[in-house]
Amino acid sequence: MKPLVSIGIPCFNAARWLEQSVESALAQTWPEKEIIVVDDGSTDASPEIARRFGGRIQLIVTENRGGNHARNLALQAATGAWMQFLDADDYLEPEKLARQFAETNEGTDADVLYSPTWIEDLGKGTRDPGAIDTRYDLYGQWLSWHLPQTGGALWRKSALDALGGWKEGQPCCQEHELYLRALQAGLRFRLAPTPHAVYRIWSEQTVCRRDPRQVVRVRTQLMDALQDWMQTRGLWTPGHSRIAGRAFFEMARTMAKFNLDEAVAYHRDRKEKRLIYLDGPAAPFRYQLVYRSIGFAAAERLAAMRR
Repeated sequence: MKPLVSIGIPCFNAARWLEQSVESALAQTWPEKEIIVVDDGSTDASPEIARRFGGRIQLIVTENRGGNHARNLALQAATGAWMQFLDADDYLEPEKLARQFAETNEGTDADVLYSPTWIEDLGKGTRDPGAIDTRYDLYGQWLSWHLPQTGGALWRKSALDALGGWKEGQPCCQEHELYLRALQAGLRFRLAPTPHAVYRIWSEQTVCRRDPRQVVRVRTQLMDALQDWMQTRGLWTPGHSRIAGRAFFEMARTMAKFNLDEAVAYHRDRKEKRLIYLDGPAAPFRYQLVYRSIGFAAAERLAAMRR
């Protein structure tokens, strides 16, 4: 018998998108499913749109306390053996659940099934698969931020309950904070390589896009926590240092767009820890030449003049 999957949809002022999100959950070819919509104190028409689905979904209406609180309410209400989370402005392709189970031996030896997500950027008019570099181990995939956005994962509910669910009050990087605790708890991750969840980029005011400097601070704290945990267990390798160093360098460059002095201090701190590694799109060859000749601050001033 196929296990029941609970699909939890947290919603806050997503009237523009909610109908498609719920329809995509209902359209899953996986036959055993329940859909739980948690309205997090919306002031738009979201609750009314959810009510149109009648008994096909369970609707929970609560005061506004944030996305992770809404996700935890869905987790508490769920009766399935597996838990799929879907943000209300995203959607799933019909084969998402069925394909993840098919590609991971029905999840028999797993606690987390994860897949790349489609990244649909409405502003750019693009739709591309997110990257999961299978040359990296799970820690490297996490450090490079390749573990997928919320919709790309399928969680064994008992394992997620044992973790304590989502961390309420987490300002951003919410799924990555959860993945961090899952890695530390030794949960079994299995990759299903085919993308069938769609992460939609449509606004610069979403939680992880409206304040890039906060994202840098929070991501850095999480990465430092993983490094400390891995080092105490002899798991941290030079390869992990390179992956982290590349990410820290990218974040230093991101910060420089908003506050150069803050970026210089951040870069200095990471460099003193031997966690700066010039590689990838943030370190093109010409930039590297300038950086090595006149330093980070001057290289960023020159880059700003050329933007």
